[in-house]
Amino acid sequence: MKNMYDVQQFLKKFGTYIYIGDRLADLDLMEAEIKELFMSQLIERQDLQMALQVIRTEIQLEKEKREGVIKHD
Repeated sequence: MKNMYDVQQFLKKFGTYIYIGDRLADLDLMEAEIKELFMSQLIERQDLQMALQVIRTEIQLEKEKREGVIKHD
């Protein structure tokens, strides 16, 4: 998994579709779902780590984006 599209496609394999409308909320929920899949022993540690890395990078980018919008307003 290299990007959010890959993570979303991975989650779809387990019947998980996430869209709340708030990007950060979506990312937080995806992170929780990935962790739950691992705890349920449905995915390997490597898949967990790769997905979490992508998701956390996206969370950081989204936070920086929002901070930039707030600072410039």
